[in-house]
Amino acid sequence: MNVFVLDLVLVLGLSLVLTVCVARSPYQAVLQHSRIRGRQQGPNVCAMQQIKGSDKKYFTNCKQWYHRKICSKPTVITYECCPGYERIPGEKGCPAALPLVNIYNTLSVVGASTTQMYSDRAKLRDEIEGPGSFTFFAPSNEAWAALPTEILDALVSNVNIELLNALHYHMVNRRLTSEELRHGSSFASMYQDFHVHIHHYSNGVVTVNCARLIKPDQHATNGIVHVVDRVITAISNNVQTLIDVDEDLETLRVSPRVLLSLTREGQYTIFAPTNEAFEKIPKETLNRILGDPVALRDLLNYHILNQMQCAESIVSGTPMETLQGTVLEVGCDGDQMTLNGNAIVTKKDQLGTNGVIHYINELLIPDSAKTLLELADGSSVATATRLFVEAGLRAHLTGSEALTMLAPLNDAFKGSVAMTPEMRKLMTNHLLKEQLSSKSLYHGQELETLGGAKLRVLVYRNNLCIENACIAAHDKTGRYASMFTVDKVLTPPMGTIMDVLKGDDRFSILVGAVQTAGMTELLNQQGALTFFAPTNDAFTKLIKGYFRSWSVSGLDQMKLQFFIHTHTQEYLNYTIYVNKVPVAEADLMATNGVVHGINSIIKPLCESPLNPDSGPRPGPGPGLLMVVFVSPQL
Repeated sequence: MNVFVLDLVLVLGLSLVLTVCVARSPYQAVLQHSRIRGRQQGPNVCAMQQIKGSDKKYFTNCKQWYHRKICSKPTVITYECCPGYERIPGEKGCPAALPLVNIYNTLSVVGASTTQMYSDRAKLRDEIEGPGSFTFFAPSNEAWAALPTEILDALVSNVNIELLNALHYHMVNRRLTSEELRHGSSFASMYQDFHVHIHHYSNGVVTVNCARLIKPDQHATNGIVHVVDRVITAISNNVQTLIDVDEDLETLRVSPRVLLSLTREGQYTIFAPTNEAFEKIPKETLNRILGDPVALRDLLNYHILNQMQCAESIVSGTPMETLQGTVLEVGCDGDQMTLNGNAIVTKKDQLGTNGVIHYINELLIPDSAKTLLELADGSSVATATRLFVEAGLRAHLTGSEALTMLAPLNDAFKGSVAMTPEMRKLMTNHLLKEQLSSKSLYHGQELETLGGAKLRVLVYRNNLCIENACIAAHDKTGRYASMFTVDKVLTPPMGTIMDVLKGDDRFSILVGAVQTAGMTELLNQQGALTFFAPTNDAFTKLIKGYFRSWSVSGLDQMKLQFFIHTHTQEYLNYTIYVNKVPVAEADLMATNGVVHGINSIIKPLCESPLNPDSGPRPGPGPGLLMVVFVSPQL
């Protein structure tokens, strides 16, 4: 064989191997991982994870192996024979292949002896011992034991009909391996061609009619057995029909037009609010949503996934997109299915031909169906919410105006906060006169408040701010209005830097010095200055030292070397230093900049932080006031 042909053979062989690897099903990938984790125990041993305190076992994937948790519960590792193998006394691992026998005899060796017994009673034995090629989704012994007594009695009371029909529904008249049980597929059963519905999830879980395959691929001479964890029943109605006939879902049937899509073919998951769930909602809120087609559509679509998620497929919290466009965190806590971390699912896996219904006892209201007041309720802005209401702004927070609320975090308010005329005006200036998205804001943009103030948008490398208040969380977009959570109480600019200084008695000495120096015009002109302004306390400390007279001429020409250091202590808590002097009060906003109050006079560094080799710098002579301006950006 020449080199070219040899290379071609190697390439084709490698391509075939890669194709097989890529085509491997999620279940086979998890099984392979379990084999790898169990190989030190001997040949054909698989590592299983068993939830502590239960009989539930799973083949383990990499994530589960390291976390040692399933559905938030700790697991223990057990080692069992991989499918198709058995132990031999005195031998390590599982060296022997299970004997290849017919389906009837296979049932007894794979933990489905109860199914074998009922096959005898229903006169099914001859069929599954004889010629043919069948797939049998065989309920485990535990699955039969978990069946309600009245249902089991009804099945076995007339063995010639009901039990035989039930068992035939668990069978398909062809051999189907786990590889062929593809996600979303369905196959005609041997009971009046009613279909069984297969879902093969990315985490390796495979279900038939939402029953989990716990022992797949048990081969027989006349077919294959997949042991499942429950007895399945035939389905013939779509999910809309199930909703229409259930009295517990009567309130949900409020808008047939919205739910019309559930009559179509597809794969849906509906978290169906019961009548009890609707009764928990305040009448005012519920009536508003029911009377608003847009809000109602969003509300209902928030309860629907455009994919089918059986409860058994969930082994950890996973974000899933709803038809409304946002996500629900679908998870589990032991046997409880959870939504957004809450165990509110009361009934699971009510299966229809085009989806599955899980009943919930709490209504899920998306932000897009909420008013401003509802957006703020129960969040980290409770103090601001109370102040908005006390300021007489409730009508704006519950109406249909296009607004954006700037809601400071609770920590932004220091001590007890009383409602005063000034506070009422301030809260009015926390409402912007249009509905905005933070993603559309740009530097220098001017925003108008409900109180008539003009606010500037300031874009920094790591922050997006409106005046002194920086956005601290993702937007909440409601039905008509939006909410920005901000880290500080807003201080709208009430004038120029000079106006700010004049309006605060703490800067009276500085104001006199600035006027003496002829700098008033500088502090009044347009621009974007940052002024580190010494308070009266700073001057008092200096006077006690050695100054008797002041010379502040030429300050606007002075070029000082300085640095600003920001140290984050906690989320949104910071301290600013200028030449090692801490800022006592930050962010006094002005129309042409910002003032930071400092309680010490700034002294220049002997060495420039921007140029360490620049050599020493002379300090100020007696009578020279040190003030730092930073421009052009706030």
